[in-house]
Amino acid sequence: MEVILKDDVKGLGYKNDTVTVKPGFGRNYLLPQGLAVLADKSNKKIVAENIRQAAHKADKVKADAQAVADKIGDVVLDIPAKVGESGKIFGRVTTLQLAEALKAKGIDVERKRLSFDQEPSSAGEYTATVDLHREVKHKVRFNVVAE
Repeated sequence: MEVILKDDVKGLGYKNDTVTVKPGFGRNYLLPQGLAVLADKSNKKIVAENIRQAAHKADKVKADAQAVADKIGDVVLDIPAKVGESGKIFGRVTTLQLAEALKAKGIDVERKRLSFDQEPSSAGEYTATVDLHREVKHKVRFNVVAE
């Protein structure tokens, strides 16, 4: 089943992408949630026209994303967590904590755009990827430290 995404869907594609999905996923999740429309002839024409009209806006959005990536730069964040004697974390370090640490540095990033390269399980240094734009991805280094 071919659908056109109306919004970014993590692990599937970005807005205005035409993707092939299993019929059940399209019918039962993407279409009812308003995340996609069927990729028929008329919808493809509408999306093509929208892309053409929004081409100049896309450059600005990419530039804004690149500006945020440059602002993040080589910042190393400290994320406090409860740590046992062996160094293991009690509970989890989440993307919400990472987003709040970035916000404290003056960088506003949605937590949905953050993903860990390796799930933090003990105190130490880790990296996360910030997906700011389809062409702009940035690595953020962070240290998990004992509270």
